[in-house]
Amino acid sequence: MINGKKIIVDGQAVPLDGEENLLEVIRKAGINLPTFCYHSELSVYGACRMCLVEVEGGGLVAACSTPPRDGMVIRTNTERVRRLRRIIIELLLANHNRDCTTCEKSGACKLQDLAMQLGVREVRLGQRDVRLPVDKSSPAVVRDPNKCILCGDCVRMCEEVQGIGVLDFAFRGSRVVVTPAFNKNMAEVDCVNCGQCAAVCPTGALVVKSEVDEAWKAIHDPKKTVIAQIAPAVRVAVGEAFGMPPGEIATGKIVAALRRIGFDKVFDTCFAADLTVMEETAEFTERLAKGERLPQFTSCCPAWVKFAEQYYPGLVPNISTCRSPQQMFGSVAKKFYARSLGIKPEDLFVISVMPCTAKKFEARRPEFNTGGVRDVDLVLTTQEVTRMIKESGISFEELEVDSFDAPFGFASGAGIIFGVTGGVAEAVLRAAYEKLTGKALSDVNFVEVRGMKSLKEATVEAGGREIRLAVVNGLGAARDLLDKIMRGEASYDLVEVMACPGGCVGGGGQPVPNTREAREKRGRGLYAADKLVQLRKSQDNPVVTSLYGKWLDEPNGKEAHKALHTAYSSRRRISGEDIELTGQPGAGPGAGTAEDGRCDGRVSKVDVAVCVGTSCYLRGAYNVLQNLIDEVGRAGLSDRVNLHATFCFERCDKGPSVSVNGRVITGVTPDKAGWVVENFIRPQAAGSQSSPSSSSSVDSAMRR
Repeated sequence: MINGKKIIVDGQAVPLDGEENLLEVIRKAGINLPTFCYHSELSVYGACRMCLVEVEGGGLVAACSTPPRDGMVIRTNTERVRRLRRIIIELLLANHNRDCTTCEKSGACKLQDLAMQLGVREVRLGQRDVRLPVDKSSPAVVRDPNKCILCGDCVRMCEEVQGIGVLDFAFRGSRVVVTPAFNKNMAEVDCVNCGQCAAVCPTGALVVKSEVDEAWKAIHDPKKTVIAQIAPAVRVAVGEAFGMPPGEIATGKIVAALRRIGFDKVFDTCFAADLTVMEETAEFTERLAKGERLPQFTSCCPAWVKFAEQYYPGLVPNISTCRSPQQMFGSVAKKFYARSLGIKPEDLFVISVMPCTAKKFEARRPEFNTGGVRDVDLVLTTQEVTRMIKESGISFEELEVDSFDAPFGFASGAGIIFGVTGGVAEAVLRAAYEKLTGKALSDVNFVEVRGMKSLKEATVEAGGREIRLAVVNGLGAARDLLDKIMRGEASYDLVEVMACPGGCVGGGGQPVPNTREAREKRGRGLYAADKLVQLRKSQDNPVVTSLYGKWLDEPNGKEAHKALHTAYSSRRRISGEDIELTGQPGAGPGAGTAEDGRCDGRVSKVDVAVCVGTSCYLRGAYNVLQNLIDEVGRAGLSDRVNLHATFCFERCDKGPSVSVNGRVITGVTPDKAGWVVENFIRPQAAGSQSSPSSSSSVDSAMRR
């Protein structure tokens, strides 16, 4: 209590202790006010109005956005409040696709739960008569705008926590929707497939893309040998769907359940994590000795890798070339294990059970495809595998525990902690310390890199030098850190990045609610599992040692590099067609296109395109576009110029970029619009060829 301050909630005195809003105080009083748009880790939005309460002398207020004041008298359950809440639910249902029985979120839908809780038994309003298309383009999530209640949770998660912002509100009034830019599909924009939007969505508007049917098809195919690998974070979360608390280790029950479902072999991804530690440590110590490509960034998180490819292509060489544990396992299984079984790689069907939706994208990357055969055929999230267990009628709670199969079922504690933020860095430290010092590491716990803080820093002395580390989770926090590194304000040797808050324990495919409290408990469960195993360092795993002796030779050697490493490169921002600008110079009926530069095939026009992809947009491309419109009009060239927005000229590090009749000019700031008109557009409109002859000379001119 602070200075004896308190408020009265439904007749109960509740002390104030630094709470930021009434909702927190009311929940402290043991009253669970309903909300849709409130998340303690996101900004206060106050749109859904479900948390309405009556303040004596102040009327109705939204509890989430109202700060508490000493002496306030609050009533949470008056007749007026209850009636308004039911009306809000009715209005939401009236604008909602009510195919609840076939919805992916049925049984776990907040709208469904609150309708039942508040006693809404009928909807007195009609249903919406317009069905918007469902976006299934993404490998990670499905977006159904017909089930969206406009709470804005996904918008704020993507923008505030992940720092990407591929979703936002568009249009006005009854036409308002949450959509990617220009109503593009999710696969066409900068989505990194982390699935955090689906993790916070209270309805079925954003859900994990299910591959359960494909998994059943493979299991029932007599020609396929189907094997599973289970990620570390799954074992401390899957039990939540069966009444177990977050963090309780259910490894043995998962293995038993998958065997009953029909998997031929069940292995542990933690084994591949040990393999990753060996490769990443060898790579790291080599870079450290040479002082090259530092800091080394971890490569286990596919959402982070795609984020770097899109936004920080200059740092891509610093990312470890090691494949993720998922892809190392797939490679070893297809290249070596299939051979030992006497079957073709295409007849060995590898299914990953992961906490992560981005793993679905990763498994499809062409880098992890050999001769048309994927190293990992299918990825099931924790949510999907629990659905398969329930579909099979298995009583999960009553299962006797079972053990992983050999040879890939044995792992060290270092491999287990990969599933929580800081775990990869700690696992590498356990190996790197011994490699650098030549001494056995007695205390394997590096507690400095543990915890759920978005950024942790540590310095470890090993081999006569200090190793500087940073551990970051959440891509918004990663962006802040990378910017500091790029500006020279921070310097590290090793940086671990996980896209999801808390690391893999908070993955987009984990059970909901995926709260901070749940993530903390799952993380503690992994550290407890680490303590329970006898071998806690990857280099002590005898199966890994045997694998090198039999197939891979040595860590980071020639054979290991072919099987366990890869390469990444810059990735274009947004793909798709040009965008027509109605009412602008050159737009409208008969305007030319980027392909032909003509108007109805009769009047030749200068084709001018401004890239509005993410990188150029962040550098002011829209202001460039507007200034070009003004300058073209001022120059009297509107009838001779086809001016439009487009994506993407692949000059992302030099934007904003403008194309004039196919010639790309980079570094065009808004104040240079007039310069572009006079030096490039006007000569082309007059039929002159006096503009610079190459984009590189244009770059130089712009710099001058």
